[in-house]
Amino acid sequence: MQLNLNKPICFFDLETTGINISQDRIVEISILKVHPDGNEETYTKLVNPTIPIPPEVTKVHGISDSDVADAPTFKEIAKEVYNMIKDSDLGGFNSNRFDIPLLAEEMLRAEVDFDMKNRVAVDVQTIFHKMEQRTLSAAYKFYCDKNLDEAHSAEADTKATYEVLKAQLNKYEQLENDTKFLAEFSSRKKFADFAGFLTFNKNGEECFSFGKHKGKRVVDILEQEPGYFGWLLNADFPLYTKKVLTAVKLRQFNNKLD
Repeated sequence: MQLNLNKPICFFDLETTGINISQDRIVEISILKVHPDGNEETYTKLVNPTIPIPPEVTKVHGISDSDVADAPTFKEIAKEVYNMIKDSDLGGFNSNRFDIPLLAEEMLRAEVDFDMKNRVAVDVQTIFHKMEQRTLSAAYKFYCDKNLDEAHSAEADTKATYEVLKAQLNKYEQLENDTKFLAEFSSRKKFADFAGFLTFNKNGEECFSFGKHKGKRVVDILEQEPGYFGWLLNADFPLYTKKVLTAVKLRQFNNKLD
């Protein structure tokens, strides 16, 4: 089954130095861009993370410091990556909780603006977990009856993710062949930022989802405790979270001027 697309969708996978969204870096990126007419483009690059790759992480994906010593940094390829995905929706396996947030951090560090305002994200892992509760390798075997022999190779994982989604559409009649439906189906709780520090209340207003102000509106706390905004910007929060907080602060300031 071919995906029913109104715009391109980029399936992508990242291999990284670890799982800390605000501190870890990309060491390999692979993108499979699927166009509405079915044509496909691929893009795979090793990336010099500029920080050491822990030996225990190398054991997982097989990429060592020596492998990426002569590779470009993410800042050097950021515009290439952006140009490939800028007109596309995004898809991946656990991408909503990890790959998209980490990609956003890398983009912002490279001074390339990134947001999800005009795109949706299809998380194949969420669909899989709602339906079968398995891992990517098991999903590939279950849906495609193939062994994922090169698991943790970004390119192999990316291609497997795309094949699994097509097989899911064939298997489950309740899944609509529409990226907006799939994005909604594969989403979890709605967050204002990627990392989940800011959520929305029933009125669509940004609220804190952590700490002493959990559940409270961001605008109220920034008004009542002006110093809290400065603390947030200087603390070890993801850059995209800080971007959203700054947007709320600017909106609050502009509303006072009206």
